Amino acid sequence: MNPVLEKARLCLKFIEERKAVNPVLFRVAELTSITDYFLVAGGRSTRQVQAISRHLQRRLKEQGKRPFGVEGETDGNWILLDYGDVVIHVFYEPFREFYDLEGLWADAPRVPSEAEDGNNTIRD
Repeated sequence: MNPVLEKARLCLKFIEERKAVNPVLFRVAELTSITDYFLVAGGRSTRQVQAISRHLQRRLKEQGKRPFGVEGETDGNWILLDYGDVVIHVFYEPFREFYDLEGLWADAPRVPSEAEDGNNTIRD
């Protein structure tokens, strides 16, 4: 499997461990030079959003991965975690609906989670 896709799916798995709401993984490499994958997810409260972010950072640190930057952790309405080739947006649900990143990136292919994908893998 592509190591960047593997990293993106690992991020998806880790946020699902904290019950992130409707996580969506987009492959945006062909649409932007910023990153290869966007992961968008929600939380039912700002506290849950912060917990998802902290859990993701802790689990990725165990894998030897540290973010280039983290924004929005203090208020927990929209936390952005920049891991270079994977950028994660964790929203408090009302903010997610307002900013509608899924709508902005509607042309980007969605990547199924490993559970949705079964044994199939995305090929680059």
